[in-house]
Amino acid sequence: MLVNLNIIDLAVVKSLDLDLEKGMSVLTGETGAGKSILLTALGLALGDRADSGYVRPNSKRAEINLEFDLADAPLAQQWLKDNELDAEQQCLIRRIVNHDGRSKAYINNRPVTLQALQELSEKLVEIHGQHAHLTLLNPDEQRRLLDAYAKNQPLLDRVNACYRQWQQSSKELAGLIKSSVDQTEREELLRYQIEELQQLDLVNFSYAELSEEHGMLANLGQILSTGQVQVDMLYENDRQSVNQMLNHSLAELSHIAQFAPELNEICTMLSEAQIQVEEASLQLRRFLESQEADPQRLEALENQIGIVQSLSRKHHVTPNELPELVGKLESELDGLAHSSERIEELTVSTEQLLTQYHQLAAQLTAQRSLSGKKLQHKISEMIKELGMPQGEFLVDIGALDSPTPKLNGKDKIEFLVSANPGLPAKPLAKVASGGELSRISLAIQVTTSSDKTTPTMIFDEVDSGIGGGIAEIVGQKLRSLSHNRQVMCVTHLPQVAAQAHHHLYVEKNNRTDITSSNVRLLEMEERVEEIARMLGGVNMTANTLAHAKEMLFQSIPDTQSGHTTTGNKKL
Repeated sequence: MLVNLNIIDLAVVKSLDLDLEKGMSVLTGETGAGKSILLTALGLALGDRADSGYVRPNSKRAEINLEFDLADAPLAQQWLKDNELDAEQQCLIRRIVNHDGRSKAYINNRPVTLQALQELSEKLVEIHGQHAHLTLLNPDEQRRLLDAYAKNQPLLDRVNACYRQWQQSSKELAGLIKSSVDQTEREELLRYQIEELQQLDLVNFSYAELSEEHGMLANLGQILSTGQVQVDMLYENDRQSVNQMLNHSLAELSHIAQFAPELNEICTMLSEAQIQVEEASLQLRRFLESQEADPQRLEALENQIGIVQSLSRKHHVTPNELPELVGKLESELDGLAHSSERIEELTVSTEQLLTQYHQLAAQLTAQRSLSGKKLQHKISEMIKELGMPQGEFLVDIGALDSPTPKLNGKDKIEFLVSANPGLPAKPLAKVASGGELSRISLAIQVTTSSDKTTPTMIFDEVDSGIGGGIAEIVGQKLRSLSHNRQVMCVTHLPQVAAQAHHHLYVEKNNRTDITSSNVRLLEMEERVEEIARMLGGVNMTANTLAHAKEMLFQSIPDTQSGHTTTGNKKL
């Protein structure tokens, strides 16, 4: 459960350090006092999208810290262990929102992605917003609620996995059948293209070597003439060759080196250079002598390069990619040759998957039908308690119009309600009264939540549109949920507030330049005054206070036994 909420510089909240207890806690206060910002803080800490507007004016960043006790959250413990984020039975969540809108998330002081934070949050907290009755009108949400109540997720996963396999198999089979119509023509084309490419001897093919040899033969005349000139200049010209000049320099310097020994090293270098020039000249002469014009080879190379370039343009690849292209074409040809076998395999596989899907979907339908009857009975009983004495809630499970498999099974699930006897049940979307829809929504939320393992549940003004004796029953239902979990409820109804074990009061402070809000954990006398305010408005009378006290002590006879704590907390 959530044991501590800490907020720093978030909107109207300067700072908050709030300890939370087991059981049912209510959050009340005047409209605009800042109750919503607490839920905003929880949402951000649990993975909601952030922006710079959440940061308090003149602050660099906003920070929210949550501390959870995981003794009653085995799924969260396992998730932390699987993701190597576990820290005994404690879980610390930290979310930082910077003034530029960027944010960071931490679990047990280690940075995590927003997706990871959201995955963990689903196992810790369940939030029911004040517009839950609008979400309830969505058919997908109705199906999700029924499946969650029936604990259908393992079977639903198997149905959807089978559906995806069938879909993939069917798609491949359809593609092969379509392509088999033109298969003969395609096979002939592939064989022709492969034979055309194989004439290049692609096993030993290297376009770079081909181009290099062609360049050599095409420029052989220039190579021979230039090479011979350089042989003469380097060695063979008796008067002006490099060798003769080096020989002359060496002789002159050797003569004067007897007077300047420092020149001996230079003479050595010139002698080595003379040897290198002679060796280079000999190698150049041997290279030139080995060269021989080959017009026929040159013509063959030009023809081959022309074919390579033509095929490259034809297939829209570079010359070096031609060997790889042959492999692809051969693979496709082999695939076509075996496509008939693959078609037979896929036909059998697709039929088997279809049969398996129908079997699993039938099991899912049966489980939904069984649980749907139980759910509609429980919700019908509850909406009667919530002021619809003639109301009947139905879970209608029909077959989808499409005969082909669909995600999430073959069922069309719709929640229906009849508010008065003798009138046909209608879809929730056609329920005229907003108050009736709110009560039905609350009945569904309470009923479907009773079997869940989420340790903390938050209800944000889900009791809107409800009043009088019905509000008291709503409070009792919310209190009953807190028997084995933590329940937090934002409410404007005194009948609901009176049912809580703990009462938090939010008030706005306008004494500074920047508005801030305070929250206090009310003591017993303060609770009486707050419930009286909620009952009678600004001017409280003795009768109003007496009524509030009566409501409070009738609703929570165990108040004096330690469920309600005292003390003040400041935001």
